[in-house]
Amino acid sequence: MARRGKPSFVYIMTNRSKTLYTGVSSNLHQRVFRHKNGWFEGSFTSRYKLDRLIYYEEFVTIVAAIARGKSRSRD
Repeated sequence: MARRGKPSFVYIMTNRSKTLYTGVSSNLHQRVFRHKNGWFEGSFTSRYKLDRLIYYEEFVTIVAAIARGKSRSRD
């Protein structure tokens, strides 16, 4: 029997210019807080000031969330 871990999330952030970023996290609240406060220096998300959560999905495993995140980038 597979063990359930913490729920994981695929999320999409944007900015005023409507640039999109898709990410995966097991702690959505903390990750969004970090995006909004620019904690990812030198990264794509801080360069484009991606500070608005516009979408998320919850998954039972991180593996399922990563698979979905990869499929979202191709939609």
